[in-house]
Amino acid sequence: MSNDTSKEKDLSSEALVKSNKWVWGPFSVTLVVVFNYFFAQLLGGLLVSFYPYIRGWGTTQSNNWINTPFAQFVFVLISEALTVFVIWLFIRRRIAFKLLGLVKPRWRDLIYVVMGVVAYYILYAIVLSVVSSFVKINVNQQQNLGLNNSSVVGTSALILTFISLVILPPIAEEIEFRGLLYGGLRQRLKPFWAILFTSSLFAAPHLLESNSGQGLLWIAGIDTFVLSTVLCFIREKTGSIWPGIGVHAAKNGIAFISLFIVHVH
Repeated sequence: MSNDTSKEKDLSSEALVKSNKWVWGPFSVTLVVVFNYFFAQLLGGLLVSFYPYIRGWGTTQSNNWINTPFAQFVFVLISEALTVFVIWLFIRRRIAFKLLGLVKPRWRDLIYVVMGVVAYYILYAIVLSVVSSFVKINVNQQQNLGLNNSSVVGTSALILTFISLVILPPIAEEIEFRGLLYGGLRQRLKPFWAILFTSSLFAAPHLLESNSGQGLLWIAGIDTFVLSTVLCFIREKTGSIWPGIGVHAAKNGIAFISLFIVHVH
């Protein structure tokens, strides 16, 4: 037991900071993450939009196709693959994968997943209640996922939507935000400030994901900020991003069931 404990401590963010093996600093990793996020989204969107163009479709037919589960799956697959690829280009030959939290998964990670999911929902309820007491927040705002319930029909559509929401984003986003960004920030910042900055940067794009005409999506901003806080804390304690991927996937999985299984039936 003591050997396992010492190994886990050696993988913690504090130990990795003291090891002084991380070449890139907070400014560098922040620039990479911001550029990478928008670059991957933009290029993914352009590549997906190019298909209707080469088919010679009109605006209505193109929009209908882009909102299908298959088109969204292709967009997410391209965007997340580009995200991971750019990170790989950035860190190769300079940073060991374990410094990103890509260490060997352990059975105890499952415990952190369960604890993380519970902590997220409790903390989210508390933060939302506190913020709502000071600021009026529209909790009924809808996030624009590029899909609607009526378009996700049939087994294949559900599978593609599941992969697009529950599998791909947690893997890529944890590598990018809790792996690269948080790891780089911890070289110069204390855990509190590294968590605050990482979570703020993670939540910021989600503020813009409301449906047309609804303004900033504050409910999603709070949601993702709280989620990132929990994920950063787990990353700090374990030195691994695998538990965070599990928590992230579980949270998105519950949303998937709520949106496309329960509401449809």
